[in-house]
Amino acid sequence: MDGDWEEVGRLLLPPPGANAIATPGIPPAVAFDTSQELLWTGNEQGRVSSFYSTELTRYTAFKAGDGEIQQLLLHDRGVIALCAGSVHMALRRGPPIWHIQYGRPYMTEQARDVIADGGTSEILVAGEQDQMFVIDVEKGIVIKQMPTNDYYTKMKRCRYICAATTTGSVNILDSVSFKKIKTWNAYTSRVIDMDAQHDFIVTCGISARMQQAYMSLQPEAFVNVFDLKNMISMAPIPFPAGGAFVRMHPRMSTTSVVASQHGQIQVVDLMNVNTNNIRQANLAPNEYLSTMEIAPSGEAILLGDTSGQVHLWGSPSRIRFAELSNPVEFADPEETHPALNWSVDTPLSSIGMPYYREQLLSAWPSHMIFEIGAPPQKIDAQTTSQLKVTEWGAWARKTRNVKRNQVENTRAAEKTSTSLQAPKFLSEKARESANDASADRRISDVADAIGATELSSMKAEVPVMYRNVEIKYSKFGVDDFDFGFYNKTSYSGLEIHISNSYANPLLQLMHFTPLIRNSALKHTASACVNELCLLCELGFLFDMLEKAEGSICQATNMLKTFSNHPEAGKLRLLEEDAPGASLTAMLQGLNRFLLQIIVNDYQREPPHKHDLNNVLATTAVTSYRCLNCGSEQSRAGSTFVTELLYGPKVAVRNQRPRNMTFCEVLKSSVERVVNTKGWCIRCKGHRTLETRNTIQYAPGVLTLNAAVNSAEARQLWSVPGWLPEEIGVIVAQGQFFCYQGKDLEFQKQKGRTSDKFDLSVYSLIGLAADINSGQHQKPHLVSLVNVAHSRPQAPGESQWHLFNDFLVRPISKEEALTFNTTWKMPSVITYQLTKSNNYIDNSWKTNLDTSLLYIDHNKNPGKRTYRPLTPQEAPREGTIIALDTEFVAVRQPEIEMNSDGERETIRPIVYALARVSVVRGSGVDEGLPFVDDYIKSKEPIVDYLTSYSGIVHGDLDPRLSKHNLVSLKVAYKKLWILLNLGCKFLGHGLKQDFRVTNIHVPKSQIIDTIDFFFVKARLRKLSLAFLAWYLLKEDIQLETHDSIEDARTALKLYRKYLEFQDAGILETILMDIYRTGRDMNYKPPQMKKDGHLIERTETPPISQDGHLGPENGIGIGGSGPTTPVRRPAGLAPGSGGTFGSGWTPGKGSLGGGFGGSPLR
Repeated sequence: MDGDWEEVGRLLLPPPGANAIATPGIPPAVAFDTSQELLWTGNEQGRVSSFYSTELTRYTAFKAGDGEIQQLLLHDRGVIALCAGSVHMALRRGPPIWHIQYGRPYMTEQARDVIADGGTSEILVAGEQDQMFVIDVEKGIVIKQMPTNDYYTKMKRCRYICAATTTGSVNILDSVSFKKIKTWNAYTSRVIDMDAQHDFIVTCGISARMQQAYMSLQPEAFVNVFDLKNMISMAPIPFPAGGAFVRMHPRMSTTSVVASQHGQIQVVDLMNVNTNNIRQANLAPNEYLSTMEIAPSGEAILLGDTSGQVHLWGSPSRIRFAELSNPVEFADPEETHPALNWSVDTPLSSIGMPYYREQLLSAWPSHMIFEIGAPPQKIDAQTTSQLKVTEWGAWARKTRNVKRNQVENTRAAEKTSTSLQAPKFLSEKARESANDASADRRISDVADAIGATELSSMKAEVPVMYRNVEIKYSKFGVDDFDFGFYNKTSYSGLEIHISNSYANPLLQLMHFTPLIRNSALKHTASACVNELCLLCELGFLFDMLEKAEGSICQATNMLKTFSNHPEAGKLRLLEEDAPGASLTAMLQGLNRFLLQIIVNDYQREPPHKHDLNNVLATTAVTSYRCLNCGSEQSRAGSTFVTELLYGPKVAVRNQRPRNMTFCEVLKSSVERVVNTKGWCIRCKGHRTLETRNTIQYAPGVLTLNAAVNSAEARQLWSVPGWLPEEIGVIVAQGQFFCYQGKDLEFQKQKGRTSDKFDLSVYSLIGLAADINSGQHQKPHLVSLVNVAHSRPQAPGESQWHLFNDFLVRPISKEEALTFNTTWKMPSVITYQLTKSNNYIDNSWKTNLDTSLLYIDHNKNPGKRTYRPLTPQEAPREGTIIALDTEFVAVRQPEIEMNSDGERETIRPIVYALARVSVVRGSGVDEGLPFVDDYIKSKEPIVDYLTSYSGIVHGDLDPRLSKHNLVSLKVAYKKLWILLNLGCKFLGHGLKQDFRVTNIHVPKSQIIDTIDFFFVKARLRKLSLAFLAWYLLKEDIQLETHDSIEDARTALKLYRKYLEFQDAGILETILMDIYRTGRDMNYKPPQMKKDGHLIERTETPPISQDGHLGPENGIGIGGSGPTTPVRRPAGLAPGSGGTFGSGWTPGKGSLGGGFGGSPLR
């Protein structure tokens, strides 16, 4: 910055829209053009504007997206705008080149994204999400997608890609492979600005400091510098004013420009931080800098302030933006039209108008429209696909949806095409070769067919999306059902074939309440192993719903623990104990029970904090006054659920009585002034007592039971918009004041000007509603949730979704908050403090208690089949573990046979987890189990499935079992800890294991060998026993299954797969496997000795030194053919094992000197 630099121009940014009023605001994104004399800005409404030269005259403006412009990137072809929801590229003149909208499979919409220039043809997009992706600038398509464990807020490209994370560190990524090279911990809190150029990274950050009586985030007084050439930190730049913005000079490689929010600018040499040049920007009082950019030429600096103005600094004698500027293309001058003197005598024919010689079809008279005949009956796609051609035509088996000789009223079917047909089974779709898109109707298509002109909730007939949904079962069970047909969102639904699944809407409501979610996960990550802890089960369920990202989930373990709770049966909250009871009454009772129990669970685990009690409990003093003698008593207490009381209409003097507002109902319900019969101590008899609540504290989460039990209450709820999305609460002098609408806005304004009013604003999280579908369908419950409040960043608008068990779809706010007294009524309502919205606390992941992995719960004497982990073997992200589980049946399937002799599954067989085995997947003890848990069963077992599970009578009985018998909670929590530590689960056919275990593992953490040795065109997956016989020359599962043996075998197959892949012969091996399998019926030959089947032995025990004895080892001596390799064979990165170049898993050892691993 030369001595003659000064402010050469100032511009007030244009309004956000064409017809919007200009208001002061912060420019979200600004950038200098790299090849033309243009300055680019983007506003919060998704509009991009450009200004020409130092006079900053308007050049172009265009719409790039619907949300805020978060970053601008200049390219030779045009300008790229990163919006909240899309990436847009346009010519500098404005016409679009391409546009990529969020919501596709490779993109995840988040609150904040960043973009980095990847060269002339590619750009890298990342942000506060788990994926990064590369966009081809020429084609406008995503060409690569990569997972990432870090959330990025800033990205710059020099010799590397430098990306600042949300945790205050800067990751240095390779510009070609995008792999992390080094992590630089710049600040402890957050990096607020960063620039990278030449060989240096400079950053500004913030940190928490004590300000009077509270902590606040303040800019750091030092600008940190990192040397990219030597990969070391340099001496920081002192900047007492607090660095908020920093840029490297584009032409002077060691010069940096730093600015504070108050307008102080410092130019400093990184090699000599004591030499600097300080300037001060001209800012109005109470204004602050909001952005800073330096031109590519280094001759201009742009400063933006909070009033919406941009200040251009430079030398008046020589200032330019681009280093080598190209001429700017301006629009052609508009043609001038001759002026027309308009008067009452001017003929209308002087204005050209279109003329039609014939009458338009839209003018067809309505009395000449008739219905003639009936449309032909449509043949469904299932029948068409099964047609068999003969000499006289084609025939197919009659479908089950119509009776014999039944004639369909096709005209009525054409008018009401809102019925939702069940989707085809996944196995049927896999067999179909024709791509008939019309046969696969989506729920969104059906919903769109239900009149778009009026709200569905206002219709007399129950819309399709609110009706009962049912799971159809094929011979492959529930896994064959297409749940994706009903849900195309990123939010998961819950299955309904589980007992007490009426609780699903309440569980969804709690999941999307951040304060409850945070507390549940925080408690779940503790050392709690209480098998009746419902708060832990909620945490497990919430974590599963988050990880599933739209995949179907089930609350099996949660509902099983709830069913086993001794208090649940006493309160008649179980379906089997209350047949025919009102679901609304049961859900409201469950709401009261669950909130009380989880608060107790939270307090039971040290350090016995009352955080959750403060979140959920309304504290009040209840006074009882006898109306006979006037004596009064009081008692302090708290309640977790408020039952709404609906009083009479409000009488207004000289006016007709009006209906109560929601806030008036809420106030009367919380204060609860009612007369009841009770015992009076002074009168020594039953008298009429007046009870009143004096409110002391309002909770963070306000949970309400609607209790719509009267005609007056139904009339109130039938008013559209009666339930507000936002309410305000003031607790003062024992009274509860509630405001909504204009009253709330007035109180907000009043609170800004006065400190006397402590106004707490609550946002509506969602509600559970009772759907009465009529006499042909059973009543059921749904939840309507505003998921916007549970996202990490507020999206800026409501995002209401309907959760009808496993049917999930977005709906409008009006649809969610409109009720119909004939079929849709509220049951449970949840409000949360607005300031707690979007607060997602993931600190539990770093505070996860892993002590359970190192504890041996086995109290039975005798040899062990496992050895627990030691702290030195602590799993970490990427650690491979081999898993296998065994199940038993706790309920037989319910099968119905119709008049045609067809069998239809009403309820499938129900399995319960019986054994979990986890084997070390790497290290010296590779193949050695560290978990071998048998699960205590509280349910009666109807079939031990011994030939498949190896479980026999007595194995799961605490009185008879000789195994390591633990509760389901302990076994499950071990797997959950390993999952959240980032371990990779290896096994064969893990989908069923995860389903019965009731855990969701992301695909990135699954290594399933059933997919490695599978050819999609063959439509058949191979069994573990067959692959072990063919590839490993081992015979397993001779008489029964053993989970440790299966887990080890899957681990060997994985090593084999890596070996084949490394040698480049995987395709050939797969063809040979399927060829042999076809000849062998895909089964290994039966092993016999002396005419009898060879009986398999039990799981070999662990010797005293903690290893498998040599007589029981897996690696038996002997030579065999080995797989050729192209290079010295080694395991995949991170596998931890080191095999010799000629060693084949399962074929014996090389010299016998490989330590204690049973795989060696």
